[in-house]
Amino acid sequence: MTDILESMRRIFVPIHKEGYPFILIALFATIVLAWLWSPLGWIGTILTVWVCYFFRDPPRVTPLREGLVVSPADGRVNLITTAVPPAELSLPPEPMTRISVFMNVFDCHVNRSPVTGRIEQILYSPGLFLNAELDKASEDNERNALVIETAGTRIGVVQIAGLVARRIVSFVKVGDTLSTGERFGLIRFGSRLDIYVPMSAQVLVGLGQTAVAGETVLADLTANEPARQYRNG
Repeated sequence: MTDILESMRRIFVPIHKEGYPFILIALFATIVLAWLWSPLGWIGTILTVWVCYFFRDPPRVTPLREGLVVSPADGRVNLITTAVPPAELSLPPEPMTRISVFMNVFDCHVNRSPVTGRIEQILYSPGLFLNAELDKASEDNERNALVIETAGTRIGVVQIAGLVARRIVSFVKVGDTLSTGERFGLIRFGSRLDIYVPMSAQVLVGLGQTAVAGETVLADLTANEPARQYRNG
């Protein structure tokens, strides 16, 4: 029996506790739909399976070398640019490198800390629900911003709501110390994460690259190596 349970744990991806209420709602809706008309019950079953899939929370293997900045989200790197961080971060009003990771509704939406460090600030800002892929979503959309101090360097991490996302969930508070890859929040149903690092950091990803939260290295705060080159296709 123990072997069977262990095998099941390896096959089925864990589900984050934030998803349980939505799964129960989907199950209840499925029962009602099946009672009304059996084909609708199959539609409800597919919906329930998708809700379980959306709230999955798989374990990750995180690189721990000092200076590495790992992706806080699953998704696609859709923007690498230079920008002044949002005013609410209270970072110096100087350009920083901004790396944006866009999450669609099929990506895992559990967010993980990009570095090991102490949370200096958390500020929630209400706003619009524009397409999170747009550049102006960084300033106009509803968002939750964190400043994390790591080895004397302050970086910004901003959870941005999107067209479908209507709820940003935070698991942490000011003063908490996070380890690289540790869970700090979740955004429901499609959105984006912006990461602000110093201009001196070496960017280690390319546009369009698929990022895995807690595993993919976005940048190195300490490296002095030549910039990496990427190609599409």
